[in-house]
Amino acid sequence: MSKIAVATAALLAAGLASAQAADLPYGGSRAPYTVYQPLNAYSWAGPYLGGNLGYAWGSVQNNPTEPSGVAGGVQAGYNWQSGQFVFGLEGDIAISAADDRFASWKFSNPWFGTVRGRVGYSFDNLLVYGTGGLAFGELKGERFGASESHTNAGWTIGAGAEFGLSQNWSAKVEYLYVDLGSSNFGITGVPNSYQFGVVRVGVNYHF
Repeated sequence: MSKIAVATAALLAAGLASAQAADLPYGGSRAPYTVYQPLNAYSWAGPYLGGNLGYAWGSVQNNPTEPSGVAGGVQAGYNWQSGQFVFGLEGDIAISAADDRFASWKFSNPWFGTVRGRVGYSFDNLLVYGTGGLAFGELKGERFGASESHTNAGWTIGAGAEFGLSQNWSAKVEYLYVDLGSSNFGITGVPNSYQFGVVRVGVNYHF
């Protein structure tokens, strides 16, 4: 009987030890690692590259022409994000078909570009922003077969909204008012510059 009792006690002790070991976390007493990440958090931070297409319309200083036409190009930029506030820098360049003729004069804007700061507020994957900075571009004048072109620097200001389609892709709509600096044109005998508005849509790829 004593041998049977000793064997029974040994089996019970082994079973208890096994049950206690099963209750311990895997790998000993260390607690499992858990990652806490906010749900539905869209990030605007980082570099991006994209394209745009829109329509430009405006007027030439000291001339009755009002060049207008389709404009499209590429943009690139970088965003910094602090909470819901987004700060960024963006540069773009576009080819423009804006032109107009009045009597013997014709003016056109073959291309333009901007370098701008952006300040915005994000509602998760919706970003609304204001923007402004440097503008530059070419104004070309023609009269009686003679042509003259000047490339000037000016300024721009505008606003827009951008919608995150996924973490890597976004779509935007934007309005800019652009004032290119004035130059003296020999074919008109007076200073001429081009002021115009442009509305455009675009897509961006975020790296």
